[in-house]
Amino acid sequence: MTSSQNIRVGIVGAGANSRARHIPGFQALEGVDVVGVANRSRESGQRVADEFEIPRVYDDWQQLVQSPDIDAVCIGTWPYMHCPITLAALDAGKHVLTEARMAMDAAEAKAMLNASRRHPDLVAQVVPSPFTLKVDTTIRELLSSGYLGALTSVEMRVTGSGFPEFGGPLQWRHDRAVSGYNVLFLGVWYEAMMRWIGPATEVLAMTSVTVPQRVDTGGLLRPVTIPDHVDVLARINGGAQAHMTFSAVTGLAPSADVWLFGTGGTLHLETGAMQLFGGRRGDDGLAEIEVPVEKQQSWRVEEEFVNAIRGLEPVRLTTFEDGVAYMEFTEAVTRSARTGRAVHLPL
Repeated sequence: MTSSQNIRVGIVGAGANSRARHIPGFQALEGVDVVGVANRSRESGQRVADEFEIPRVYDDWQQLVQSPDIDAVCIGTWPYMHCPITLAALDAGKHVLTEARMAMDAAEAKAMLNASRRHPDLVAQVVPSPFTLKVDTTIRELLSSGYLGALTSVEMRVTGSGFPEFGGPLQWRHDRAVSGYNVLFLGVWYEAMMRWIGPATEVLAMTSVTVPQRVDTGGLLRPVTIPDHVDVLARINGGAQAHMTFSAVTGLAPSADVWLFGTGGTLHLETGAMQLFGGRRGDDGLAEIEVPVEKQQSWRVEEEFVNAIRGLEPVRLTTFEDGVAYMEFTEAVTRSARTGRAVHLPL
């Protein structure tokens, strides 16, 4: 496809992120038309079409994927539909942008990657973890310059500030039937960490379910098996160790933060304000590290996807290969927690 051709995008699953980010993002790009939407019902799809002036509503996602009037598919559904829609869209000759979390498990993610490799002329991209875009480049540059010396350990704590909500509503993140092995924000934060230091080679995890039942939309109590508290020990390629805590049941907890420790220096990322601090051997303490504006990345997922289709730039955030890596990590956490044994990566 040349840069002068209009790209016709179809939206499958017009949830909150699709309405807040993807649809406006595509509509803001020159030469890009959002021409169709398929949602959980025709009625809900029609509401989205009316809101964003999308000309066509499809009865189901299969119709949209097979339509000759669609060049690219943006998948905004819950994780359980990411793999089947991706496989069908690629086989139908459509470019694919799929929402994170990439898939239900590592096997689905690998199937998606293999399908993309069978269609090298098509762009396949996962919506990236957005939290650390501002500081990613600066952290990578500091590490590559030897600021830390040799990396020895990583401490990551990502917690909610609420107490357990017993009998609270059942959301899709609590439902293993639609979420698979995905737990809290584990995958998206691991993806961010991989940008800095690469993937883990070994995982040992413990998990707990503090709120074992939640109320579904029909008012029924349903069991919950997806953990709401996770502790992970991981070995990083090169020998460093990482300790990661994720929790939705830590009342009045401090803001999430990340520490990177090395033989000669320390970096601390306060994720609330996304501020970076550092210090080296001999310093009296940490000092804020300025993150130059020109090195701060921002949300440009739709632009990158379209530019990749037009051959103007490759997909960097996030490739299907990276998506497989974080789905393998996510699954390894569950396997380790269930067996009490360390799990080696890649799976």
